[in-house]
Amino acid sequence: MQNDLLTVEEITLGDLKEIFRLSAKMKKERGIAMDKPLAGKSVGMIFSKSSTRTRVSFEVGIRELGGFSIFLDQNDLQLGRGESIPDTARVLSRYLHAVVIRTFKHEDVVEFAKFANIPIINALTDLYHPCQILTDLFTIYEYSERLEGIKIAYIGDCACNTANSLILAAKLSGMNLVLSSPKKYRPSKDLMENHNIGKGTVTWEEDPYKAVKKADYIYTDVWVSMGFEEEAKKRKRALKPYSVTQDLVNEAPSSVKIMHCLPAHRGEEITDEVMDSHASIVFDQAENRLHVQKAILSMLLKDE
Repeated sequence: MQNDLLTVEEITLGDLKEIFRLSAKMKKERGIAMDKPLAGKSVGMIFSKSSTRTRVSFEVGIRELGGFSIFLDQNDLQLGRGESIPDTARVLSRYLHAVVIRTFKHEDVVEFAKFANIPIINALTDLYHPCQILTDLFTIYEYSERLEGIKIAYIGDCACNTANSLILAAKLSGMNLVLSSPKKYRPSKDLMENHNIGKGTVTWEEDPYKAVKKADYIYTDVWVSMGFEEEAKKRKRALKPYSVTQDLVNEAPSSVKIMHCLPAHRGEEITDEVMDSHASIVFDQAENRLHVQKAILSMLLKDE
């Protein structure tokens, strides 16, 4: 793995296999026998967006690996008073062994990594969500024991950070990804056409009922991400036909699994009936954030 994790493009197939191996090992051995690769190491967490799963899973993971986490609300730092990103990155590099950043502009994380000399982990930006998507791949691998040839239908806002990262992940891993949305929220043409990092296929289908045909997994996410609250009414109206309902699920094979990275707005992008069905693996995804992020931290900090 490279020095930082900013997007899935920093990951190779070899890295992915090692993440899976470590994640499975840490999941199995949790609370029984634990290595402490972060012993004596401190990890800063700079968050400018609210969080449940990301914050808790990283803080618990860092502690279980023997490290110490320092939570830093961006508004409590001098960043909130005008200090530059380069200066902040240089200073924190003198104190910490890694920084986890959850913020709005992806360019800010890229700039931070440029001037830091410690590993930087993107815990979510407006463009990418690599930790979530690597977790999703691990979860799929747990259920299907393979990634290559697996079909995922992603339904809803296909221009969001989750969809962007899923496009890169599908290409890397050999999965077949079909994204379904209204034209206004279709996926990035650049990502679909110009980021050929593997042999997976990525297509867009406007009709969600066609998209889920022969799907092994159906994936959805919230329609109104943080930063788009002013567009809430417009988005909900446009995306209503893309709700993952039981009628939609019935168009897929009976073995299909349902995914959602949470938080879910039940009754909008997904119904209670689907969310709580036997096909849902949503909470397995949520749990696996802990194990996969521990694997990522271990790999990035092993030589620090």
